[in-house]
Amino acid sequence: MRIAELGEMIGPVLIFGGPYSNLQAMQAILAQAGGLGIPPERMICTGDVVAYCAQPVETVALIRAVGCAVLAGNCERQLAENAMDCGCGFEAGTQCDLLSAGWYRHADRSVGAEPRGWMAGLPDLILFTHAGRRVAVIHGGLSEVSRFIWPVSDEVVFQEEIAAIQEVAGHIDMVLAGHSGLMFQRAIGAVTWVNAGAIGMPPHDGRVETGFAVLEADGVVFHRLAYDHSAAHAAMQAAGLVQGYDRALVSGYWPSEDVLPPVLRRAACASG
Repeated sequence: MRIAELGEMIGPVLIFGGPYSNLQAMQAILAQAGGLGIPPERMICTGDVVAYCAQPVETVALIRAVGCAVLAGNCERQLAENAMDCGCGFEAGTQCDLLSAGWYRHADRSVGAEPRGWMAGLPDLILFTHAGRRVAVIHGGLSEVSRFIWPVSDEVVFQEEIAAIQEVAGHIDMVLAGHSGLMFQRAIGAVTWVNAGAIGMPPHDGRVETGFAVLEADGVVFHRLAYDHSAAHAAMQAAGLVQGYDRALVSGYWPSEDVLPPVLRRAACASG
């Protein structure tokens, strides 16, 4: 396991997940950071720089040029190992699993050996201290990089991952996570669990804006991210990535709800 210790951070920390090969979203988050006065040394990506969208090479090059901390997502791990699939944790044969084959082939064809070497060196766990809190950053789970943890997951799921982190890192006060693509915050005993969402794909709520989080001295603030989603959509169509995630950029809804707990699906949300 690769662990990166960033030491003490002073000032707001910008946390973002899942650029997903969405170059326009990556450009927008950098502009947001500049507007907020947050330098690259106080920016952390929770992984999956490469995924659904059309420009994996350009997105990787941009985030590397910025020099912010980047955690290994399952997509980075799979590409680094020259694996045949994204390792997203989708159940075999589901629509999410079948749809992932198209964009992963595109990423696999596009990303060369040198960026894969960079991916291979990314940490599995990032640790830092902020405003007296000890903070751990993971992708899905520490026990399983592609573990989907939702705002409605059983508390025992969170407890398992917190225990796994504390086994290697000692006491923690906060976990910052990614992978699921939904922004949320939840108290698990004395530990605050935060998912910063993903900047490369909307959080399945009918809005095209994606999202990120800023860790302030007094807690976490979630922000929506407006970016040139029309250009990102056009780039996907030009690349032949028209299996459904292209439409998600303009509709605000994922092409399949297979991976979501039933209570978070559109019908349940509408009836609630």
